Amino acid sequence: MLTRGFVGSVLVLVGGLIVSTLPPSTWLMRQDLLLDLRGAEAGRMLGLTVVLVGLGILAAEWLSLCRHVALADGEDRADALHLVRYAVVVWSAPLVLAPPLFSRDGWSYAAQGMLAHLGISPYEHGPGVLRGPVVEAVDPRWMDTITPYGPVPLVAGDFAAGLTGNPWVLVVGHRLVALAGLVLLAWAVPRLAAWTDVNPALASAVVLASPLMLANGVGGLHNDLLMVGLMAAALVVAAERGWVAGAVLGGLAAAVKLPGGLVCVGVALVTLPLAAPLLQRVRRLAGVAAVSVGTLLGLGVVTGLGSGWIAGLTVPGTVTTPLSVMAMLGIRNVGTVVAGVVVVVVALRWRTGERDRALRAVALVVGVTVVLGPVVHLWYLLWVVPFLATMRLPRVAMAGLLAGSTVFGLVAPMDSSLHEAYLAIVLGSLLIALLVPLLLLTRRSRARIERIVSAEWIPAQLPQPRAGRITPVTSPSAMRPPEVPGAA
Repeated sequence: MLTRGFVGSVLVLVGGLIVSTLPPSTWLMRQDLLLDLRGAEAGRMLGLTVVLVGLGILAAEWLSLCRHVALADGEDRADALHLVRYAVVVWSAPLVLAPPLFSRDGWSYAAQGMLAHLGISPYEHGPGVLRGPVVEAVDPRWMDTITPYGPVPLVAGDFAAGLTGNPWVLVVGHRLVALAGLVLLAWAVPRLAAWTDVNPALASAVVLASPLMLANGVGGLHNDLLMVGLMAAALVVAAERGWVAGAVLGGLAAAVKLPGGLVCVGVALVTLPLAAPLLQRVRRLAGVAAVSVGTLLGLGVVTGLGSGWIAGLTVPGTVTTPLSVMAMLGIRNVGTVVAGVVVVVVALRWRTGERDRALRAVALVVGVTVVLGPVVHLWYLLWVVPFLATMRLPRVAMAGLLAGSTVFGLVAPMDSSLHEAYLAIVLGSLLIALLVPLLLLTRRSRARIERIVSAEWIPAQLPQPRAGRITPVTSPSAMRPPEVPGAA
């Protein structure tokens, strides 16, 4: 299982070198074989095929991992959470050194970090004011566009740019920052699952090791991964350490991308007493807002970057994406208003003082924001999966989450870089049309999914922690590499 998944990840890396945008000055672009493959239609289609086969292998092994941890019992159950984390490390490793896959955003991150390092505000200037290798692979449509991101990724980019000007190394640095979000999720998801008596290993597998996560979060290295990691941590910390600490983390999440601040609704709800009156609720919401906004704006002051990201918030809305229902219907603003109303109603009317209800509240406000958003990319789905996977879902909904994480991972290579590459689009579509039934619709695959969604989880009885203590979700013995049947 682990080895086959690793092979799939290596195939994604190898194929990605053929189909992804690379700076012309990189040493790889001086290799004749790679140049021949990238320069020929047949070579590009071969690269896309290798990527999709790799993603298909990863998806199959991920579903096998989900089945294994869902049905684990006895000693296997004790090691299940560690197995998931171990699999994530093994499957992610080949992608750490990869170029930005299925999106060119990572190259923009590198250029924006260089701007900050040179003392040029990324909130006033686009990467187009720079020259040299660092802007060679930036998407032309973003060359003269200011960044909509908060100070956190820019500070990280500034630090990396102080060490090197090599765009590939800068991209790897940004991927490591994104992987910090994956680490936060690995810590927070089992704790959120404990709130609803959901199998923590299965929830972790669904969140951390899915094709959706590996293709878009790890391979794509989007800032969204760090944002959602901070969101999940904020909710857990609020419940275990108090609303001020949770609000600070919520502000940090917003300082990556502004939607991260939505978790502050859950921070307020989970820290209020049961049946809190409206006045107390409003006071807590105001306090959480003050701390989180203070954290967000304070970072801008401390780093010298300011709050120019506010002007950049309109940047994502300059494109139309087929996943945005509101944009396709021509009612972007209507969707934004409706989502805002839902957030306010949940904040003022949702039940307080119950951890599972706070988790559902965050899942609702984040999910509505994504579905009704004026712009929706595949990686935006990462925002909501950690909160859905830790809820006790009906079997049909859980099966839908597994299927969606599979399909949206497989279609990641069909990004805008294939625009007008009609043969590649046709080939990719045919391969996906073949892989999806094999993974989800055959008798064997349907039986595997049925066993995952129907597995009963009876949580172990753990001693109640003292106030302020965090209950561990796994034993120290689980830190050794587990023995997995069929791991080779």
